[in-house]
Amino acid sequence: MVAILPPTPTFTEGEVGTQEGRVFVVTGGYSGIGFVISKVLYQHKGRVYIAGRSEAKANEAIKAIQEATHDGGTIEFLHLDLEDLSTIKAAVQDLSAKETKIDIVWNNAGVSQPPVGSVSKQGLELQMAVNCLGPFLFTKLLWPLLEAGAAASAPGSGSVRVLWPSSQFMELSAPTGGIVISELINPPKDKARNYANSKTGNLFLATEFAKRLGSRNGIVSAAYNPGAASSNLFRHTPWLGILARPLMHKPQRAALTALYAGLSDEIKVETSNGCYVIPWGRISTSLRKDLQNATIGREDGGTGTASEFWDFCEEKTSDYA
Repeated sequence: MVAILPPTPTFTEGEVGTQEGRVFVVTGGYSGIGFVISKVLYQHKGRVYIAGRSEAKANEAIKAIQEATHDGGTIEFLHLDLEDLSTIKAAVQDLSAKETKIDIVWNNAGVSQPPVGSVSKQGLELQMAVNCLGPFLFTKLLWPLLEAGAAASAPGSGSVRVLWPSSQFMELSAPTGGIVISELINPPKDKARNYANSKTGNLFLATEFAKRLGSRNGIVSAAYNPGAASSNLFRHTPWLGILARPLMHKPQRAALTALYAGLSDEIKVETSNGCYVIPWGRISTSLRKDLQNATIGREDGGTGTASEFWDFCEEKTSDYA
């Protein structure tokens, strides 16, 4: 279990070396934790794509980042609507026309506890669609660019990565076993439960991408709990942000967890692929046993729930690949 008051960060912006020549995608990179990630990468000369729905918000963020750093890398907007699966392939095509490789994808964007009954353009429960299904399809379609990034990097370095944001809420609220598969077909009328399902889904996608695609290609797939951060994620539950304010941290602090997950040399393909990172930059050794068991296939003594979740994601996105 993650402590309410995590220890002092050991990975800070000072540990981020030059990112010149590297290409990054940060979904939802124009606010909160995503904004900080984008800013740090730009400051260290990375080539950054802020992916999201709002070009106006992205341009505002880009202007602020460029004004704060006059000798950074490059940064631009990539239109990506995770709420509409039919648009994601076009976003990948736009990116592929500009880049021959990708080094890291932070699937940072998300939605938390919108009104009960909120659905995506395809009629899917909104949190599952935006937090899991959209990023799943986006990542699968980007895989050739990630493979190219791995081929261009030092062998075995694990520097090419896909990152999946989970949450301490998952650890506290996910039912035994992680996800009740039937709830994916018939989502409960409980927005908190659906949020927990989506954050557990991110953990499962991290482990399944690592097993199915990552390890054989030298690509790291990892989940991370960024820590309690005051951000736009609470726009649908402002009361929660107020009640939890004494335990909240600034996005700058929470971003250290995401940056550790993406850039720390402590995370390696051979030993850490599919790992779960906790605040403020540590590989967890205390994830709930039932959640760990869910990420293990039945043939290896686990429940295979993560694999079932992958199959669900495949089914729901196959028409848009």
